[in-house]
Amino acid sequence: MGLNSKERAHLRGLANELPVIIQVGKGGITDNLVTQIEEALEARELIKIRLLQNVDGEPKELAKTLANLTSAEVIQTIGNVVVLYRHSEGNPNKGGIADL
Repeated sequence: MGLNSKERAHLRGLANELPVIIQVGKGGITDNLVTQIEEALEARELIKIRLLQNVDGEPKELAKTLANLTSAEVIQTIGNVVVLYRHSEGNPNKGGIADL
């Protein structure tokens, strides 16, 4: 994918207004969770995920794993909140980088 710094900054700004729509708990990363993230990325392109305190692993490592499993990019990780982006072929211009 390879977003440049201007695109990443734009997406971080858009993410500030987004609510967290997925939470990862002690069950960790499951097939069902990956499916939910895939569907959310297809519908919205840019999503926020909260990693609960009882999840095993470091937030940055979990963010990389989720991004790899969903073919997305990690836009930012702040504390236990991860922002992922993936361009949606089915729903273009839903909140991504088309405004640049």
